[in-house]
Amino acid sequence: MALTGRAALIAALGSVPIGIWDPSWTGILAVNAPLAAACACDFALAAPVRRLRLTRSGDTSVRLGDTADVTLTVTNASTRPLRARLRDAWPPSSWQPGIEVAASRHTLTVPGGERRRTTTRLRPTRRGDQHADRVTIRSYGPLGLFTRQGTHRVPWTVRVLPPFTSRKHLPSKLSRLRELDGRTSVLIRGQGTEFDSLREYVPGDDTRSIDWRATARQSTVAVRTWRPERDRHILLALDTGRTSAGRVGDAPRLDAAMDAALLLAALASRAGDRVDLLAYDRRVRALVQGRSTGDMLPSLVNAMANLDPELVETDARGLTATALRSAPRRSLIVLFTTLDAAPIEEGLLPVLPRLTRRHTVLLASVADPHVARMAKARGHTDAVYEAAAAAQAQAERRRTADQLRRHGVTVVDATPDDLPPALADAYLELKAAGRL
Repeated sequence: MALTGRAALIAALGSVPIGIWDPSWTGILAVNAPLAAACACDFALAAPVRRLRLTRSGDTSVRLGDTADVTLTVTNASTRPLRARLRDAWPPSSWQPGIEVAASRHTLTVPGGERRRTTTRLRPTRRGDQHADRVTIRSYGPLGLFTRQGTHRVPWTVRVLPPFTSRKHLPSKLSRLRELDGRTSVLIRGQGTEFDSLREYVPGDDTRSIDWRATARQSTVAVRTWRPERDRHILLALDTGRTSAGRVGDAPRLDAAMDAALLLAALASRAGDRVDLLAYDRRVRALVQGRSTGDMLPSLVNAMANLDPELVETDARGLTATALRSAPRRSLIVLFTTLDAAPIEEGLLPVLPRLTRRHTVLLASVADPHVARMAKARGHTDAVYEAAAAAQAQAERRRTADQLRRHGVTVVDATPDDLPPALADAYLELKAAGRL
C-alpha cells in the first residue's frame, strides 16, 4: 500500500523518528530537496474538496428485499482535476451484512469544470426511512503522496416499504371472487344478497334458485344468480403492542400481520369494498381513511412502512373506542392481534361485545411455525418434553379461539405463510354468506 501525507515524506527522507528534532535533518532536507518539492507540488495539485458541489437523485422508495439506486453527482468547480476516493455513508441496515464496504466506496475522476455521477446500490434489511449520512471525499495529488479530505452532507431519504410477498395469492383469490360475482360459469348457486341476473338452469343448480315466473315466460328453466353486496366497509385494525414484537422466523409478528392485511385489502378493493387502516397500541400509530380504489393500496403500504412494535401493553378499551369512531356504520372489523390467553381474557373479551353488537368481527393471529415443529418432535427425552409443551400451547390457543367464537368472532389462526390466503378465504366466505 502506498504511503501518503507526512508518513510518505518521512519514509522518503530516511525514516526520521517522529517527534525528535535532530540537527541532521537540515542535511537530509538539503539532499532530498527535489523530493520535498515534489511532495509540495503533489499537495498543491490535489483538487480542493470544499469547493465540490454534490447533488442526489434516484429512488425514493423500495420494497423490502429489493434494491434501490441512489445517484450522487459530483461537480468539480476548480480547474484542477479531481482524483478521489468517495464514501457514501448510509445506516448499516441499508445493505445486506458484509457488503457495506464494497457498496458505499467509489473511485472517481472528475476533470476541472466538469461533473461525474456515481451510483450507490442499497439493499435494505428492514422497513422504514433510510436517511443518507455524510459523504466523505479524499482527493489525491497526481503522485498520490498527499491528500485533501473533507465531508459533505447531501440529504436523501429512501422509504423501505413492506415486501407484500402474499401478492402471489391474489390471482387465485380474484378467480374465486369472480365466481362469487357470477362472472364465471359455475355449477352452484351464486351466493350473496343482491340479485344479479337470470340464466338457464344446468344440472346441479339449487332448485330453490329457480325463478318460476321467468320460466313460465320462456321455453327453458331460468334460475336466479346472486352476487355479494358491494361498497361494504372494512377496517383493518393492527395491534402494534408488545405481543406484535414477538419474532416468528426472521421477522416480528407485526410484519406477518401487515402482509396478510395487504392481501385482504387488495382483494376487498377489487370486490368494490372500501378499506381503512388503523394501527393502535396505546395511541393511534397510523390511520388511513377514505382513499379511492386506486390510491388505497399505496396509501396502506406507505403508512405501514414506518410502523414498529411498541413494547407496551395494548389498551383494548382505547382500541375498541377508536375502531368504533372509525367505523360509524356496520362494517367488517379485522383485528390483527395475538391469541395468547392473558391479553385476550383480560383486555379484549370484556370490551368485545361493544364491537360485535354493531359489526362483524374477524380476528387474525400469527401462529409460530416452530411450535408446530416442536409438537411433532420425538425420539429422545428433550424432544418429548418439547412436544408436550408445544401441545399445551396449542391447546391454550384453541381454547382462546373457542371463547372468541362463542362471542360471534370469526377466528383465523395460521403461520406467517398460511395466514394471508386463509384470511382471504375467510373474507370470501363471509361475503358469500351475505354477512358483510
